[in-house]
Amino acid sequence: MGIVKRIKNEIEIVKERDPAIHSPLEVFLYPSFKVMLHYRLAHKLYLKKHYFLARWISQRAARKTGIEIHPGATIGEGFFIDHGIGVIIGETTEIGDNVTLYQGVTLGGTGKETGKRHPTICDNVMISAGAKVLGSFTIGEGSKIGAGSVVLEEVPPGSTVVGVPGHVVKSEGAKIPRETLDQTDLPDPVQDDITTLKRENTELTSRLLTLEDKVRQLEK
Repeated sequence: MGIVKRIKNEIEIVKERDPAIHSPLEVFLYPSFKVMLHYRLAHKLYLKKHYFLARWISQRAARKTGIEIHPGATIGEGFFIDHGIGVIIGETTEIGDNVTLYQGVTLGGTGKETGKRHPTICDNVMISAGAKVLGSFTIGEGSKIGAGSVVLEEVPPGSTVVGVPGHVVKSEGAKIPRETLDQTDLPDPVQDDITTLKRENTELTSRLLTLEDKVRQLEK
């Protein structure tokens, strides 16, 4: 893809994904826009084994944007980082099309692996703010990773993952539409457990009171 077409493509991605955009010129201020232009160039150099120059470009972009993308990472089309500060993407990460990351996301390794050390993120995945995905496994297509989650194992397609360590709390087995980028519309298993405990406590209290009434009647 030529540089002019690439710039136009990146502009459209930001405009489409961020409702805060009021004019096309604002796109040029976005860290995601800047870092992706640097990444595409650095990645081409990396593939040609110009490793030092590729890393120099990527580190320069990291200093300017707060987003560190290793030039060896493979990233598809329609990729968007909202806000972006603190995002880290490791060397062997593979990212599909139409993936959205929020600030503070890490796609990293565990330090225990060699070769393919970083995750594979399939198409149409959303990873919320502060989430960490660590290891050489796959996040299935259309999945959503909740804010602050730490994901350490495979995630089936169409799943919602929350918690530390991350666990699947919802699995539909279907692709999540690109329009579904709501970080707050995620299940809360802790709150669900609390609600269940409250209900069970109310039921047990009611049964206990009933038993006490029966015992009083028998004692009369």
